[in-house]
Amino acid sequence: MTTFDFSPLFRTSVGYDRLASLLNSATRLEQGAGFPPYNIQKAGDDRYRITMAVAGFSQDELNITTENNRLVITGEKAEEKETEENAFLYRGIATRSFERRFNLAEHVKVTGAAMDNGLLHIELEREIPEAMKPRNIEIGTSGNLLEGEAQDKAA
Repeated sequence: MTTFDFSPLFRTSVGYDRLASLLNSATRLEQGAGFPPYNIQKAGDDRYRITMAVAGFSQDELNITTENNRLVITGEKAEEKETEENAFLYRGIATRSFERRFNLAEHVKVTGAAMDNGLLHIELEREIPEAMKPRNIEIGTSGNLLEGEAQDKAA
C-alpha cells in the first residue's frame, strides 16, 4: 500500500493548514470508517442538515454531543444473546457500536435532532456575529479627514 507524507506541506504553506490536515486524514485508513453512512446537505442560506442511517438503533442508544467545534455522534448497541430459538442464519444488519465525528466550522451550532424511519437528522445553523459581518465604509474626501483631525486637536 502506498502512503503519502504531507508534513512538508504543513511547513511551506501558510493558511492552508486545514486543507493539508484534511488531505492527511483522508489518506488514513480507519476501521469502520464507512459506518454508519451519512449525508450532508444544505437546507437554506445558513442552515445545514446531517442525515445518518442508524437503522436498528433507538433514541436511547444514540448520544449527540458538541464541544470545541466538534460534533460527536455515538451509538451503543447492546449485544443480543443468541439462543436456539432466535439463531441467525444470516446477519446483514449491522448492530455494532459506532462513533462518528464531524469538525464544525466556526459559528456553526447544532439546533436540533430528530429520528425518522431509521434516519437521524441533525440540524445545524451558522450564526455569524454582527462584528464579523461585512459593513460598508463611507468614502469621504481628504479635506473632510483633515478638518476632523483639526477639530479633534482643538478640543
